[in-house]
Amino acid sequence: MSSVNRMILLGNLGKDPELRYTPSGAAVASFSVATTRKWKTKEGEKQEETEWHKLVAYDQLAEIIGKFLTKGKSAYFEGRLKTRKWQDKDGADRYTTEIVVEQMQMLGGRDDGDARPAERPQARQSAPPARSAPPARASAPKPAALEDMDDDIPF
Repeated sequence: MSSVNRMILLGNLGKDPELRYTPSGAAVASFSVATTRKWKTKEGEKQEETEWHKLVAYDQLAEIIGKFLTKGKSAYFEGRLKTRKWQDKDGADRYTTEIVVEQMQMLGGRDDGDARPAERPQARQSAPPARSAPPARASAPKPAALEDMDDDIPF
């Protein structure tokens, strides 16, 4: 039987990502993202609940996140849930569960942030090959009998 470990988050960064490098030179970005759920009670009172998530990204994706994302920015993340075991300064075993980001898309309008639109990449850990646009089709002239027909109808 196969299984699925897939996390999808759309939220706002809680602070600037912390970008560091491993001894082997691999980039690692750690950051937190807030997601907020809003609802109304039966009495019509508005309620709100914010959940904080720990995220980590590696390699080129980590560098992109470190360069383009800052506190408060909205972004879409896809990844997998991972629990790490580590020891604190007293030698006690500790556990941290975080989302390992595999894909990221920055959100917001054209004026959102410091980067120009051309510099806003859609980051993927393993990007698929680029697709070329289909060739443009030349439109044939309409027969005289069809010139009076409405062009709004898609065929």
